Amino acid sequence: MTSAETASPRAFQITVQPSGRAFTANAGEAILAGAIRSGVGLPYGCKDGACGSCKCKKISGAVHHGEHQSKALTADEEAAGLVLTCCAEPLTDVVLESRQVTDESAYPIKKMPVRVSTLTKASHDVMQVRLQLPAADTFRYHAGQYIEFILRDGARRAYSMANAPHTQAEAPGVELHIRHMAGGKFTDHVFGAMKEKEILRVEGPFGSFFLREDSDRPIVLLASGTGFAPIKALIEHMQFKAITRPTVLYWGGRRPGDLYMHDWVLARAAEMPHLTYVPVVSDAEPDDGWTGRTGFVHQAVLDDFADLSGHQVYACGAPIVVESARDSYSAHRGLPPEEFYADSFTSEADKHGTPP
Repeated sequence: MTSAETASPRAFQITVQPSGRAFTANAGEAILAGAIRSGVGLPYGCKDGACGSCKCKKISGAVHHGEHQSKALTADEEAAGLVLTCCAEPLTDVVLESRQVTDESAYPIKKMPVRVSTLTKASHDVMQVRLQLPAADTFRYHAGQYIEFILRDGARRAYSMANAPHTQAEAPGVELHIRHMAGGKFTDHVFGAMKEKEILRVEGPFGSFFLREDSDRPIVLLASGTGFAPIKALIEHMQFKAITRPTVLYWGGRRPGDLYMHDWVLARAAEMPHLTYVPVVSDAEPDDGWTGRTGFVHQAVLDDFADLSGHQVYACGAPIVVESARDSYSAHRGLPPEEFYADSFTSEADKHGTPP
């Protein structure tokens, strides 16, 4: 008997091509929520209709879109059959096309208390926060995924784990890189009143940003600012698993100080012969003494690669960087769209359309 036959009458079957994977989503439930519940790894980012990471093609069926930003899904895109799975609710059985769907079941999503174990300023506006997990608990995740803080008023804030899962062997815990957003409810607390031993609540893991280990394609890692956090976890994981695919990391910041773990990357590159590091600074001042690459970080990749058709790209950081990379690498360097994996860092201002 199939899952569709045993589902309630108010559940619809969602099929994803070309993988053929299927799951059910209930009436009034977002397709993405049904996928996560069923362990089907559809791509997603903000889960809030703001970033467009979950956008895919609807081959057949009907959906109702909940509230979302027009930049994530334009009216023309919706008319052309594109859907945002994070806010599209099925009205019938639906067939989608998504080449990023994974065959690996997602790890269980858990809510748990965490304790702040250390707070370390990595730069003037980046805090390295280490969270201690319950000693008796096991938190499994893919390097590159993120967790969400559940604040007292129910609001949520998402941050990527900056450490690979194997680093928990000695002590269950995760490392986060939190940038201070002036006036931000949560980050003002992190940089102000937060103390070690404070107890917080988190839920995770979330996200489809993790290394596709079934590929032997060379890799381009692209990070802007604290988008480096999940990239750091990927690098740790690759070193631990002795993955030797040729890999180039491009990390961009406005000033040299924004590359807040520059020495750490240099040390990893010295240990990993297949890893090349290209730091890029966009607004260097004369007194910075910067002699490296300058300009926009996504442009540095275009300058260095005439052809990306045989590569995979993993991009994380500001939405403008990720979107510019996604568009230009496919249009001008032949990167197959399904080989571009991304996690946009969408702030609360971004989500609600507030001017920066």
